[in-house]
Amino acid sequence: MSSPANPILSLRNVGKTFDVQDRHIEALRGANLEVARGEFVCLIGASGCGKSTLLRIVAGFEPASTGEALMWGMPINGPDPTRGMVFQDYGLFPWLTVRDNIGFGPTSRGRPAREVKETVSHFIDLVGLGRFADVYPHQLSGGMKQRVAIARVLANEAEIVLMDEPFGALDAMTRERLQDELLELWERTKLTVLFVTHSIEEAIFLSGRVIVMSPGPGRIDNDITIELPRPRDVSASDFNELRRSLSTKLHSHHAKVAA
Repeated sequence: MSSPANPILSLRNVGKTFDVQDRHIEALRGANLEVARGEFVCLIGASGCGKSTLLRIVAGFEPASTGEALMWGMPINGPDPTRGMVFQDYGLFPWLTVRDNIGFGPTSRGRPAREVKETVSHFIDLVGLGRFADVYPHQLSGGMKQRVAIARVLANEAEIVLMDEPFGALDAMTRERLQDELLELWERTKLTVLFVTHSIEEAIFLSGRVIVMSPGPGRIDNDITIELPRPRDVSASDFNELRRSLSTKLHSHHAKVAA
């Protein structure tokens, strides 16, 4: 993968060490990554390989211990609405309706009421929740809650969306439907997406690039461009050949760590 001329995101030799009691735990070492605007990039790897740590550094929730994380060439020094995070557990405010959850960010930033109303209406329509605008999160299915979480990030003017296994808690049919909807949304909005998953199939289905990470400590070992045409067929021979190749890479990482 050639480096983009003006990447939206740049990680340069990023490392992260945590102090736990009397121990120093190195969660991430020497991560180098560049993401161009409009790319859909997936991070895959076993638990403990630093995927979520890397995502939290990009979000600004954790500072890097070494190296630097940049957005548009400027250091990431904390959370910012231009980097929106979508979690597996949705993170919705249970006391707010769908409409008010989506409008929370723009309202908090002092946007005029009319602008907030128009923004919220636009993103409610975009994620297909018009009939549920005035209900509360506990009245929604898991898939609907995740749509609200995505719309809330978009309404807050995110330029890059960070997704930490957002479909991991959903049943298989809902997960497949939301994967299709996310791709449609990405194609329509030209968003930049950095997506963490354990699923090789999900990574190949969604992304233009797959970043393979290995544990002990977390490292970026492979950066693979996915050249399959869209829409992708998970039963196709070329899809499954790529899945086997990625699976072999992941299993070889596990074998090295075990050794």
